[in-house]
Amino acid sequence: MSYRLTAPAPGWTTTTDVVVVGSGVAGLTVALNVRQAGLRATVVTKAMLDDGSTRWAQGGIAAALGEGDTPEQHLDDTLVAGAGLCDEDAVRALVTEGPDAVRRLIAVGAAFDRDEDGEILLTREGGHHRRRIAHAGGDATGAEISRALVAAVRSDPGVELIEHALVLDLLTDADGHAAGLTLHVMGEGQRDGVGAIRARAVVLATGGMGQVFSATTNPAVSTGDGVALALRAGAEVTDLEFVQFHPTVLWLGPEAEGQQPLVSEAVRGEGAYLVDGDGVRFMVGQHELNELAPRDIVAKAITRRMQEQGAEHMYLDGRHFGAAMWETRFPTILASCRAHGIDPVTRPIPVAPAAHYASGGIRTDLHGRTTVPGLYACGEVACTGVHGANRLASNSLLEGLVFAERIAADLTARHATGELTERAVDVAGARAAQPVPLLAPEARAEIQRLMTRGAGVIRSAASMAAAEAGLAHLAEHARADLADEKPADPRVETWEATNLHLVASALVAAAALREETRGCHWREDFPDRDDATWRRHLGLALQERGELRAQPSPVR
Repeated sequence: MSYRLTAPAPGWTTTTDVVVVGSGVAGLTVALNVRQAGLRATVVTKAMLDDGSTRWAQGGIAAALGEGDTPEQHLDDTLVAGAGLCDEDAVRALVTEGPDAVRRLIAVGAAFDRDEDGEILLTREGGHHRRRIAHAGGDATGAEISRALVAAVRSDPGVELIEHALVLDLLTDADGHAAGLTLHVMGEGQRDGVGAIRARAVVLATGGMGQVFSATTNPAVSTGDGVALALRAGAEVTDLEFVQFHPTVLWLGPEAEGQQPLVSEAVRGEGAYLVDGDGVRFMVGQHELNELAPRDIVAKAITRRMQEQGAEHMYLDGRHFGAAMWETRFPTILASCRAHGIDPVTRPIPVAPAAHYASGGIRTDLHGRTTVPGLYACGEVACTGVHGANRLASNSLLEGLVFAERIAADLTARHATGELTERAVDVAGARAAQPVPLLAPEARAEIQRLMTRGAGVIRSAASMAAAEAGLAHLAEHARADLADEKPADPRVETWEATNLHLVASALVAAAALREETRGCHWREDFPDRDDATWRRHLGLALQERGELRAQPSPVR
């Protein structure tokens, strides 16, 4: 049984060889690389081409580029951060192919910060024992990578760009192979309304789902659309319970919601301290790396200290940097803090954890292939097995880059052997797919409140049961409205709310099943790590009647 969003029938159709959904480092790298094989590519993006999560990445991209560093050392740090759930083959592919992938990114035009001798400047972040984080513009790495890739894509006439478009659902042929997708273009450009793109392969690079929580570092477009589409199409998602909460997000007050300003881990990498309201460095003695412990450990330590002291935030103290260092090394963060009335040159920055990165996602193999033939995924929307239970700092841009290249290589090989053929859409099957009742736009805020209270940094059986009940009530309300012939109108706001609801439901289902604390999944009712029972991935797939079925699988 497959499902689809309630939407008008497509009013227009176009064709391509490979359709890529998402315009971050992963999506644009796929498009550029398949073009080298002579394949046509269409890039669909929800806002403008450079409005995704990549441009918000501050810290940098991790790779063994420095003297004395090796891929093996990078692998070791990644495995430790992943808390026993990394798939080692995936990590090995990441760290061994990563340095050359970064060099190819530089060849495309990305300009990283360099020293007087022209060598790439490298810094440290949490969990890294070496300086291996390449950065650009001080703390604007993602913006520079996005600029270079967008420029390269715009200059290629073989890449069609569709901006302001929300992807809806997957199209398949009679054998269940991906044959394209439906989408809604939001009144911009040459196309408008619901349409269809027929393609030989579909690549999802839609980014994260941080908007499922009230406070997040993710942009407003990060509503889990790729994961929701994959679930409705019958694909398996894995490890959704492992949502990384960034330890140091600028605290804007108890009522702050939506995208919050990130204070990069690189600030701690350069020597800033985490302190409480009394100025005590509470990370000292909790981990050998102190403030540079892996993110899950730091986020938990901040949360514990907040609970102990009844405080709403902790502080990040970089006053000893001086004005010159703040202005040259962290100009973006400095400007953001000052815009909110905080000058880090003269006072500590109030910080608290906020939802940041999904370590889980659509399950893929080492070539980015999902469990649906012809459907690929890469970047934050995917679960390659690289991140395990907790992503190592600055591995995200590298994962998007390396596995995008792997997807393009697989598509190129299939094209060379004649396997990448045109697919006829199974029109009857598409019509038979079960339509999903849409949630009203105001459900979005309720989903975020339920998830923040029930499945945030600290979780328990009771908190998640409350979230599950609240989500079920929202779904029942949507079904009742449909039965009463008062359904929510099919439009961007209702589609996004419905996607968030499905992703939230899957996340809560997985988190409730995993009865242990591991990585960034913290159960206060199961405070210990349980390797004997839970050193395994937890997959989910959508079944008949909309039920989510769990499928544990071993760590590769």
